[in-house]
Amino acid sequence: LLLVRHGDTELNSVERYWGNTDVKLSDAGLRQAGRLRDRLATERIDAIYSSDLSRALVTAETIASKHRLEVIICAELREMNFGKLEGLTFNEISRLYPEFTELWRQRSSRLKCPGGEGVEEFNIRVGRFLERLKNHSPQETILIVAHSGSLRSLVCHLLGIEAERRWQFRLDLASLSMLETYPQGAILSLLNDISHLR
Repeated sequence: LLLVRHGDTELNSVERYWGNTDVKLSDAGLRQAGRLRDRLATERIDAIYSSDLSRALVTAETIASKHRLEVIICAELREMNFGKLEGLTFNEISRLYPEFTELWRQRSSRLKCPGGEGVEEFNIRVGRFLERLKNHSPQETILIVAHSGSLRSLVCHLLGIEAERRWQFRLDLASLSMLETYPQGAILSLLNDISHLR
């Protein structure tokens, strides 16, 4: 499995929390997607899945252009719905929602975004994507383009570790990670590689 996080967006994905808001890739994000396309141009890819949000979908379509593959759109790969926190920085969230921020700092499984999704329901939603992988043979290489939260949740599902551990994985914009899957479980062979951006 090749796991790719989308590139940077027009509304600054480095500092602000964008979940279900459909923000577009910035010019820098489009360049990052092009670097990913070039990096993966010689890889054998048998299928490409993407979140339905445009920042992931455009990244996926850019990579797919070298492989003559249709991108399969999956709403279950969307980022968490942050509700009233959409578009805010962590400092703004801390000031406006101190109780939420304390649960966030504790990495609590009871965490629920005001007017948005809870951590448990988010992990269940992302976990449904794994059913799609059962349609592929073990020899196939699958590319998944999504968001930091959904990709980290997927890694936890695949490695068989608690969802709370997702906070311990860092996935930068336009990063590439790889997992090898076996009947006994998955092996994380590459995490958060951004060497193609240098």
